[in-house]
Amino acid sequence: MIVILFRLLIFIAMILLLYTAYKYIMNPKRKLEVAKEKKTFYFHDDTENIKKNFLMTYKGFMFEGEKYLGTTEKSFDVVNISVHAHNPGELKGLERNDLYFLEEEILIRYPFASIEWKHPINKLIINKV
Repeated sequence: MIVILFRLLIFIAMILLLYTAYKYIMNPKRKLEVAKEKKTFYFHDDTENIKKNFLMTYKGFMFEGEKYLGTTEKSFDVVNISVHAHNPGELKGLERNDLYFLEEEILIRYPFASIEWKHPINKLIINKV
């Protein structure tokens, strides 16, 4: 009887371990950090919650966007987004085309939004998309 109980506890522990590993791997914050380390693009956002800012990483740079709700012709939607860099001192190597790519990715998710870049990124942008 004790052997069966011990086997059952080991089985439950293995299931719990697999569940914890799955939750760790699927965590969006971890995916964001991995994308930053690999210098790839990743967009982390809760589209249902307007109050939560979105995070994105591109070429190892981390950006945060603040969403502001407003009215469009037919509904309430995100109409203004303010984006700033987490570490502005580390933006060496960021080009204007990279910012245009980021703007396109934001506009795919929020088509009615106007994007405002905070200092020092706003000095690099000449043409508004």
